[in-house]
Amino acid sequence: MDFAQARDRMVDSQIARRGISEPRLLRAMREVPREAFVRPGDEGRAHADEPLPLAEGQTISQPYIVARMIAAAGVEAGDRVLEVGAGSGYAAAILGRLAAHVTSIERRPALARAARERLARLGYANVAIHDGDGTLGWPADAPFDVILVAAGAPSVPEALKAQLAPGGRLVIPVERQDGAHGTQDLRRLTRLADGFEETTLEPVRFVPLIGAQGWKETP
Repeated sequence: MDFAQARDRMVDSQIARRGISEPRLLRAMREVPREAFVRPGDEGRAHADEPLPLAEGQTISQPYIVARMIAAAGVEAGDRVLEVGAGSGYAAAILGRLAAHVTSIERRPALARAARERLARLGYANVAIHDGDGTLGWPADAPFDVILVAAGAPSVPEALKAQLAPGGRLVIPVERQDGAHGTQDLRRLTRLADGFEETTLEPVRFVPLIGAQGWKETP
């Protein structure tokens, strides 16, 4: 299979066609080998317009959603980025092509270790993968210009808001208020001098954000 050709088709048909036009982002999504971030045996499905399963009940997000969240955050070349929910490391790799430094947190140690090894092998030297509770952010590297959360929260964690730099953007799926459990609204918060400006972007569906300031883990 010609993976470079598959990535081009993915970007043209799934991302650019849906209105995402930022040249640096489109180029990064053409270049990062998504097929290297899926489970062995799923390489042929890596560029499909859907999320795919990873180990431990997690997923690699649909390519469009990865691009949509990054575009909504307006990631710039000098930005310091925090990602909550590293998964296989795919979004962190895209962000590594766009930002100055990426700190990514994964609550499942085995996934974090695999993502760390994968990114090192592929040469993403400006991405650091940590295992921990992403709802608490990563104070050691704060403040962040951009925070992206790849899991659905009951509300926006106060710890993440506190770690956002002035003018910074936080993009996060938050549980919908219409009673449709398991679906979220994708929201963008921008830190202003006197608080936060919040915009609702679109309905999405993510795995739950587990942690001290998220959902509690069920036995």
